[in-house]
Amino acid sequence: MGQPLDDAGLDTIFRTARSYNGYTDQPVTEADIKRIYDLLKMGPTSANSQPARFVWLLSQDAKDKLADLATGANPPKIRKAPATVIIATDHDYHEQLPWLFPHTDAKSWFPDLEARKVHAMRNGSLQGAYLLIAARALGFDTGPMSGIRHADVDAAFFADQPSVKSNFIATIGHGDPSTIFARSPRPEFDQFNRIV
Repeated sequence: MGQPLDDAGLDTIFRTARSYNGYTDQPVTEADIKRIYDLLKMGPTSANSQPARFVWLLSQDAKDKLADLATGANPPKIRKAPATVIIATDHDYHEQLPWLFPHTDAKSWFPDLEARKVHAMRNGSLQGAYLLIAARALGFDTGPMSGIRHADVDAAFFADQPSVKSNFIATIGHGDPSTIFARSPRPEFDQFNRIV
C-alpha cells in the first residue's frame, strides 16, 4: 500500500511546480535523463503497452534542428534549454507486447491500426505526463509545449520509424523564476466535477 507524500513532496510535484519558459545554466546530463526515464516507465499503461518513444536532445545541434521545426515563441525556448525531449507514440506498439505483457496473447487484441492509434495516443500521453512528474520529483523543472510542425518533426527524427509519430515536446532543466508568469486560475471542484 502506498504512503501519502508530505506537503513538501506535493508542492514539488504539483502545488508550487510551474511550467518554465527558461532555465539556469545548470546542465542536464545523460545520467539525469536515465533517472527520469527509470521513474516514468513505472507509470501504468494499458496492458503495459509502453507506446511512448522518447528522443532526448542534449546537443545544441539537435536542439537547433528541433527549434527550426517549432512554431510561435517555442524556438528560443528549445535552443536555450539544457535539454528537450520529444514525446512520440508508436502505432505498432503491439509488436512489443509478447515480452511487455507475457501473461497472454495481448498482441492479438490490437489488429486494427486506427484503434491502435487511439490507444497509443492515450497511453503515450499518459507517459508524457509521467515524464513531467518524474522530472519534478527528481528536482528538475519542465516546459511542456505542443507548438511543433509534427510532420516535419516526424521526418527529421523518426524517418526510419514510420510507425512513430510525435505528440508533444518538453524542455527540462533548473527553472529560472524570472521566466514564468503569475499562476493561471485553477477551477474549483464544483465547476468541472460531479459525484454521482
